[in-house]
Amino acid sequence: MNISLLLKMAADAEPDRIGLTCDDRNWSYRELWHAATGAATIIDGAAVDHVALLGTSSEAAPIALFGAALAGAPYCPLNYRLPDADLSALIARLDPALIVGEAARAGTLVSETGCVLAERRDFIADAEAAGSPMLEAANGEGIAVQLFTSGTTAAPKAAVLNHANLMAYILGTVEFGGAGTEEAALVSVPPYHIAGIAALLSSIYAMRRIVLLPAFDPETWIALCGREGCTNAFVVPTMLGRIAEKLPADGGTGILPQLRAIAYGGGRMPVELIGRALNLLPHVGFTNAYGLTETSSTIALLGPDEHRAALASNDPSVRSRLGSVGKPLPSIELEVRDDAGRVLPAGERGEIHVRGDQVSGQYRERSALDADGWFGTRDAGYLDEDGYLFLAGRADDVIVRGGENISPGEIEEVLTAQDGIADAAAVGIPSVEWGEAVAVAIATDGEGPDDDAIRDIIRERLRSSRVPERILRVDALPYNEMGKLLRREVRLMFADTI
Repeated sequence: MNISLLLKMAADAEPDRIGLTCDDRNWSYRELWHAATGAATIIDGAAVDHVALLGTSSEAAPIALFGAALAGAPYCPLNYRLPDADLSALIARLDPALIVGEAARAGTLVSETGCVLAERRDFIADAEAAGSPMLEAANGEGIAVQLFTSGTTAAPKAAVLNHANLMAYILGTVEFGGAGTEEAALVSVPPYHIAGIAALLSSIYAMRRIVLLPAFDPETWIALCGREGCTNAFVVPTMLGRIAEKLPADGGTGILPQLRAIAYGGGRMPVELIGRALNLLPHVGFTNAYGLTETSSTIALLGPDEHRAALASNDPSVRSRLGSVGKPLPSIELEVRDDAGRVLPAGERGEIHVRGDQVSGQYRERSALDADGWFGTRDAGYLDEDGYLFLAGRADDVIVRGGENISPGEIEEVLTAQDGIADAAAVGIPSVEWGEAVAVAIATDGEGPDDDAIRDIIRERLRSSRVPERILRVDALPYNEMGKLLRREVRLMFADTI
């Protein structure tokens, strides 16, 4: 099945119902479908292999997404925050492509390629003019979306998601037309992230009105959420932290009374922050959604009731679930394995492996699936006795000290639990004696413990091999726009101090 079917079903069911609000314009499902068919006509006529979006969230995102699907071309939204040199390299990998963007920037990037530039506003106007309701969709057997991974540890890989992967995720997790006419989803994540793709597809299929915020800042987010009566939202942890700072100390019920649900993911959520958010927004249901680009978004969930139960519990094992990502979806098989591929019992850390129809595990460059269809996520973690999944950083981030594998996450958990430490990152640095030694960078929100106290705390809570050889105090740790810690930049901080 082609993913364009999701929009076609909405347009057939309630053509006049509003499906999108962007830049003070409302788009009905009929209008979105008409524009998508027009976009497909444009794409087909351009004779290109890919459709790329270069810009912030706008109506061009869903129109190009569904138009590309109808035309049988992979949709490839690009990270507009990248430097020109990096973007040029990515565009070269897509050539020939139709690039939807602004000429002021995109024009210079495509000038020496076989790519075709379509100014965003012209693309929308031409798509509306060319709409063809009788257009037949391409078959759903090929690539629907290609996303370049964030490259937090290496050069971006081209992850590909087939129509079948995305449809398996949506049909398995969303009820068609399940949203009431009053429901609206505020989408503020960038269009080049899997969360942005999933938000568009799931909201269209649920027939929940999409409200797009092109660029996030907390004041605008709160104002738009209130003005448009948004009932649902997805945020990354850094966004939630900034929103929480702007809410009154006695809570946000009066400011955002219509808000019902916030889903979050994309990076590590500090337990202190989610606890504060739960108290600030007691009328909101929070969901932790864990997933990857290669898995077509969410593969595990910690639901609203589980959040509230964990917050209210005095049982340490239940309370700890606020730091988990919940349980795997029913359609997902999940195992934690050691380096030899042995499936580990509850409580033991290893690499998370998953399998299911929504799991692609494919890149343009290669397949990352094993012979049995399992995808190694490169995320480290463990399952507790009740099946809750806890993340422990990237498997690639493991510090190998004297032959002993050390998870940065266990050190960071101890440090961020201390008063005065707002954030912490542990990395491996070269050591003549041990091969690698532990180093930690910390951001404080007060005086915090001194270096000797930090070493004593880690020695007491963990063991001496985890004690950092070097400690660096910083104003803030480096994260990308989706809230993922950039460990390579943390390592560079220590290189700069040698």
